[in-house]
Amino acid sequence: MHPILFKIGWFEVHSYGVMLAIAFVSGIWLSVVRAKKSGLDPNKIMDLSVLIIISAIVGSRIAYVLPHMDEFRGHWLDTINPIQSNGQIGIAGLTILGGVILALVVTFLYAWWKKLPVWKLADVFAPAIALGIFVGRIGCFLNGCCYGIPTNSPIGMVFPENSPAGFAFPHQHIYPTELFSSFYGLLIFLILLWAEKKYKTFDGFTFLLLWALYGAARFTVDFFRYYENSMVLARIHGVSFSLNQGVSLLLVIVSVFLLFYFHKRKVPKKA
Repeated sequence: MHPILFKIGWFEVHSYGVMLAIAFVSGIWLSVVRAKKSGLDPNKIMDLSVLIIISAIVGSRIAYVLPHMDEFRGHWLDTINPIQSNGQIGIAGLTILGGVILALVVTFLYAWWKKLPVWKLADVFAPAIALGIFVGRIGCFLNGCCYGIPTNSPIGMVFPENSPAGFAFPHQHIYPTELFSSFYGLLIFLILLWAEKKYKTFDGFTFLLLWALYGAARFTVDFFRYYENSMVLARIHGVSFSLNQGVSLLLVIVSVFLLFYFHKRKVPKKA
């Protein structure tokens, strides 16, 4: 864990912010390359990428703030101010699914406004999103956030006490769920590139496969991740299900349904 890469006086460069920047830059580069191959205007991809970055950050912040209102009571400006009331520089607290949802809405609105082929555009961005998850979650690990629950498993890790994970579970072995998430991001990225070449028969295939795989992976990993009570959606027979798991399950259901629906439309009917 290494939350601060370097410090010059009062100015600090945080590893999470750097990894997030790398994720966005690599994602934009990959999307532009794929856009050219798909016959889409790279300039429009660049314009949309800026909107996606903004909407992803705003959506992630909103999704974090809403269940954590008590954390900001009395200093509401901290919800949007990069210079926090305690002197910390940077906005701490993002929930990726909120960013995903708002970014998707913005993408579809942009495609409608510019009269772009929505599903082809979505396929262009799909692998970049998976790549972003892979890189971004490494930032979470370096920052010590998005951590897991205590475990006696040999894969458990002890985080420093000055990290969010170490503060919550001092001197305890916990699941490194950030690395689990990074791994499935890379795995999904590779699967998408392989499946697109081998099985794609309609626009939207890569995009829908992304969310089916991501939803299933996120739903599974979240059983090992720590959540405050405000993020618990339901408890069934002693098993807690997070709000993020509810959204992930919905992603799987909708994506799988649409994959089968579009596939059937492409399959010629027998005489």
